[in-house]
Amino acid sequence: MTLRELLTNVQVQDISGNTDLEIPGIRFDSRTVETGDLFVAIKGASANGHQFIESAIEKGAAAIVYDQSVVEFPQTTVTKIRVDDSAKALGIMASAFFHNPSEQLTIVGITGTNGKTTSATLLWQLFSRLGYKCGLIGTVENRIGDTILGSTHTTPDALKIQELLSQMSNAGCAYVFMEVSSHAIEQRRIAGIKFTGGVFTNLTHEHLDYHKTFADYRDAKKKFFDELPAEAFALINNDEKNGPFMLQNTVARKYSYGLKKAADFKSKIIANTLNGLHLQMDGTEMFARMIGEFNAYNLTSAYAVASLLGIEKMETLTVLSDLIGAEGRFDRIAHPHKKDCIAIVDYAHTPDALEKVLETIEKLKSKNSRVITVTGAGGDRDKSKRPEMARISARFSDHLILTSDNPRTEDPMQILRDMLAGLNEKEQSKTLVIADREQAIKTATMLAKPADVILVAGKGHEKYQEINGVKYPFDDKQVLINLMDYDK
Repeated sequence: MTLRELLTNVQVQDISGNTDLEIPGIRFDSRTVETGDLFVAIKGASANGHQFIESAIEKGAAAIVYDQSVVEFPQTTVTKIRVDDSAKALGIMASAFFHNPSEQLTIVGITGTNGKTTSATLLWQLFSRLGYKCGLIGTVENRIGDTILGSTHTTPDALKIQELLSQMSNAGCAYVFMEVSSHAIEQRRIAGIKFTGGVFTNLTHEHLDYHKTFADYRDAKKKFFDELPAEAFALINNDEKNGPFMLQNTVARKYSYGLKKAADFKSKIIANTLNGLHLQMDGTEMFARMIGEFNAYNLTSAYAVASLLGIEKMETLTVLSDLIGAEGRFDRIAHPHKKDCIAIVDYAHTPDALEKVLETIEKLKSKNSRVITVTGAGGDRDKSKRPEMARISARFSDHLILTSDNPRTEDPMQILRDMLAGLNEKEQSKTLVIADREQAIKTATMLAKPADVILVAGKGHEKYQEINGVKYPFDDKQVLINLMDYDK
């Protein structure tokens, strides 16, 4: 494809050089540039691609796209294109390079603090069982039909997204369900994607190490809806106070779902037990295998999306009743040797998510059950939520064990001291600090008695623990299963 064709929908400010070049590849990392490639200089959170333009040229780049007003180029014949926003231009050009795959697909993006993974997974399961070949892009995994691909980010970079969408289109997928993170919106990774619909789940304290203020974080989410086309739908959780805010400037068709306030798609919880949910959804009763009020919201949003995409009501409800959601989201494991004792593995790593999971356990556990919580907090992330997460855990737990999560480059004990600082003397008296995560989980299983509930929170689906830049194999669920098997 020629450079001229790649630039068709890009807002160009200035061009110097030949645009009739055949471009074999697009790169935004100068280390990967090969002869003839187009290099797009992007200012990121930790590095500025404009500083590596000369390196890209030395490696053989034939053209450079940039957006800084002052850039010093070496003596070169490469084509130089200045644009309004090079990150946005990358998404648009990547789409063109892969022949605009989103135009051949029905793509629904889900954004919000919590519920993205479960909502996207539910939709992938639902439409797959209805007989459609579907794609999934998200935190736990990427899928093309039944083929599972690795996932390193909630939303991949712009080039990877377009490559995935191209593979999905070529494989015959009809629908794609995609988690859309605030980072991806802010960094323009979703530029160039034609969305059929967008879903907003909720908004709570998260990613303030990146966005700095809650308002910045909220506004990043809103940009997704601001840029939806008029023919798309914008679906919000109307029980969430920030829901209507997301719709203020969208030109998309506006819809809502919820459990409490008036909404276009409404559910009511009839019964909520550790065996599942009994719901009245859009006026019809149904049973679901999933647990908790938060999953009632996830199921309702999936139903709403299916309805907006033209799926018949009873078809949707019949399939939804048998779905189990995403791995590591309220994953329930029965203790094989202690009657009615269960363990729950959950990805909850924000104060709000942790509170929702523990509130659900509190409502559903038996009168004599105790709650034993194992949790931590990630290193190199927002430190302000650490004491709050400890307070929430202590409030709902009979025993609390603070342990290492993904410490990354931080001292695990300092993270735990930050958490412990949020507890008063009484709360500290029922708290253990065990940095070794496996030992912490082992202690929880040993403390547990019949009918108790063990919650292991923070990592969910993750199969590793990241310490000083190294990812060591670690699976909360498997560790629990192994320990409970020997815990007689």
